[in-house]
Amino acid sequence: MENRQAFDLVHKFSGQRVLVVGDMFLDRYLQGRATRLSREAPVPVLEQTDSFAVAGGACNPARNIAALGGQAVMLGVVGEDPAGRELIQLMADAGIDTSAVVVDPTRPTTTKTRLVAESTLRVPQHLARIDNLDRRPLDRHVEQQLLDRLEQMAAGCDAILVSHYATGVVTAAVADRVRQLARQHGAATTVDAQADLGRFAGFDLIKCNRAEAEGELDLALSSDADFERALVRLMPRLGVDSLAITRGADGISALQRGLSVIHSPALRTSDVYDVVGAGDTVIAVLTLALAARLPLATGVYLANAAAGLVVRKLGNVVVSGPELVAVVSGDGDGR
Repeated sequence: MENRQAFDLVHKFSGQRVLVVGDMFLDRYLQGRATRLSREAPVPVLEQTDSFAVAGGACNPARNIAALGGQAVMLGVVGEDPAGRELIQLMADAGIDTSAVVVDPTRPTTTKTRLVAESTLRVPQHLARIDNLDRRPLDRHVEQQLLDRLEQMAAGCDAILVSHYATGVVTAAVADRVRQLARQHGAATTVDAQADLGRFAGFDLIKCNRAEAEGELDLALSSDADFERALVRLMPRLGVDSLAITRGADGISALQRGLSVIHSPALRTSDVYDVVGAGDTVIAVLTLALAARLPLATGVYLANAAAGLVVRKLGNVVVSGPELVAVVSGDGDGR
């Protein structure tokens, strides 16, 4: 694709206002160099070389939207704790509107701490992850705050993106209200379902991965023909306009009502170091493309290109507009 054509496509993302609803996480990374084996257990001893934190979970699609020129508004729940304040600051630093975030003093901010080891390879390798979270359902008062703020923020949005990590924020009531408000305000609705696909029936676009589609259909999916059958079976069951299934190194298969199935191969199948956040990038790009009224095939192609950039870096990283233009036009590789 010519550079000018790529620029024009990505430029259509600019100014699209997207309300992101979902489970907010703080992702911490403790990085060290393996120097020896412990005498206490057969595990490596790491001498710490770095530590950092990034906004994860539903925050990651919001970060990608902002980095690609869109206007991201975040709606979720954090605790009344240092991790919550740090997460809000990280989001604000990324240019994301956090005024709708609900603070719940009864639960901690979900925090995922990853232990990674440096090596002779290009990026560190994950050794373990420790999660600090509360799996209890949201208090009814907190859920009502979410619904109230959802109603306040939906007006003026071009799309509402739901990022469902199944830690309590995206209840059935929240999903129902998203549908209602989107119809009322003429906004597109998208979801990275990850679980409970039926909860999002009637959305404009649902994105899930291979394992989630297999679980929904109780079928193993491998070939293009398998994914085509899966899409054709799931579409009427979910009542959506578009459905996309990510396939890892095999790219994305997608279907839009009334059109033929799309099988879009991944643009890069080498130099994959860390798949964390790739799905978040895909749903962010698909949402921006839908809001900008681009064809589904174009959105899938751009989403594949963006995902091919993030899997070559450590952690939840985002793709900027210039990076996406460069890789789509063949002028760069995102390094």
